[in-house]
Amino acid sequence: MIRNPVLPGFNPDPSIVRVGEDYYIATSTFEWFPGVQIYHSRDLANWTLRTRPLTRASQLDMRGDPDSCGVWAPCLSWSDGLFYLIYTDVKRYGRTTVGGASGASLRDFHNYLVTAPSIDGPWSERVYLNSSGFDPSLFHDDDGRKYLINMLWDHRPGRNRFAGIVLQEYDHSRKSLVGERQLIFGGTSLGLTEAPHLYKRNGWYYLLTAEGGTGWNHAVTMARSRSLTGPYELHPDTYILSSRNRPDAPLQRAGHASLVHDPDGTPWVAYLCGRPLPNRGRCVLGRETAIQPMRWEDDGWLYTLNRDAMPVATIEHPASSPGYTERRYTFDSPRLDIDFQWLRTPGPEEIFSLTARPGYLRLFGRETLGSVFTQSLVARRQQALCYSASTRIEVEPAHFQQLAGLVCYYNAVKFHYLHITHDDQHGRHLRVMSALPDSPQADAFTSPIPIGPGPIELGVDVDFERLRFRYRQADDSTWRYLPEQFDASILSDEAAAPGTANFTGAFVGVACQDMAGTALPADVAWFEYRERDFRVTPGA
Repeated sequence: MIRNPVLPGFNPDPSIVRVGEDYYIATSTFEWFPGVQIYHSRDLANWTLRTRPLTRASQLDMRGDPDSCGVWAPCLSWSDGLFYLIYTDVKRYGRTTVGGASGASLRDFHNYLVTAPSIDGPWSERVYLNSSGFDPSLFHDDDGRKYLINMLWDHRPGRNRFAGIVLQEYDHSRKSLVGERQLIFGGTSLGLTEAPHLYKRNGWYYLLTAEGGTGWNHAVTMARSRSLTGPYELHPDTYILSSRNRPDAPLQRAGHASLVHDPDGTPWVAYLCGRPLPNRGRCVLGRETAIQPMRWEDDGWLYTLNRDAMPVATIEHPASSPGYTERRYTFDSPRLDIDFQWLRTPGPEEIFSLTARPGYLRLFGRETLGSVFTQSLVARRQQALCYSASTRIEVEPAHFQQLAGLVCYYNAVKFHYLHITHDDQHGRHLRVMSALPDSPQADAFTSPIPIGPGPIELGVDVDFERLRFRYRQADDSTWRYLPEQFDASILSDEAAAPGTANFTGAFVGVACQDMAGTALPADVAWFEYRERDFRVTPGA
């Protein structure tokens, strides 16, 4: 049994490819470094995070990129003995595109290509492609020629900002685009046409796009043509996958699909989806990746198995999807576990070390939580609606500008941070700082809790929208819960003003700030993450 989503938690914009018996899915990472997640499977049910190929500054440097910018919508393909990975680095988001927005909307996005003979690398230096729009995809035609397609951005006032899908030939020997770009598809009345992928079957060119925006109105559109450059005719149903008209569907926001065939010829689509909290309507797990089999009908068009264009939560399959994840991370290796990421900088040595104190993750206090340049935050995805996490930290802040602790983080304006700090009145103490996007007061602090010297353990329990922090001294066997219950639902795309950039998901991890600029060290002995069933009472 396959249970969707197969890639839970923040894993949007899937691009799926099969090479022999191996399937790979690449997903967006936005401002999180290293860039692009690539998962591997041999049975479509069990997926392992295999690599993140954009690991150095010459491939990706996101310092200064706004929240929810950075790496958008990678495209992974295989041809001529090479993996081709296309990606966008978004430098400016610009003005909202919804709610009747008018006036110019200036955006900056640059599209690049890297290649590798193996999924594990080595991955090449990047090749610059263009900056005309986002969601680039590379199509390998059966005559050996290659073509780049992407959505076209029109910044001008009064124009359709999502101006259609353009195509231009790519010359791999010259490592550049050649010829003129051509508009091949203008989209449908649903609008917000993006995420193009091209496929060829039985002499037809099939174009998949996403439309309706990446929220509740999302859909997968299909069109086809006998000619690569069009004109493209629409699918009889126009949209081959969507939950936009079905509020009862467990998988909402379905769209942004890519297509693969298994060795038996069965088509499968990988697509993004969201699972809203039952009583909040917010997707704290972000946009996740689901897959499902499809069917080519006699009319030469692709349909869901029930011909209802609906995403499905479970699929009968000989393999079974895994259950809850439970991990205790130690820091005995000189390399950080692949589950963890940090923000923006290609120079991790500036923000942490695994060798400065062997057996510990040492964080170096840097800029404020939410800085778009150099902040010391190491975290992993929240991948279940109910989980517990804890860590042991040794830190001795000398004043109020030095902090370190456990953070539940979405972006600079959405987080809950249980931290250790110091001031003249309370000495060394704990408190929670929250950034609240939907409150008249944008930030909030709990009352200080004085604590003694030495290592301290910090923990968090999340049950749907309920978030409770706890702590104990390292020599204490009893957890002490803070009296406040915090709103975990703010760690979501939906907890924001319409049209703003909110495309990631909730993380949990450790952070350290030193706003005096003296690089206070904080040593993390271990980090534990455990998914579980819902608990009515924290700690029960």
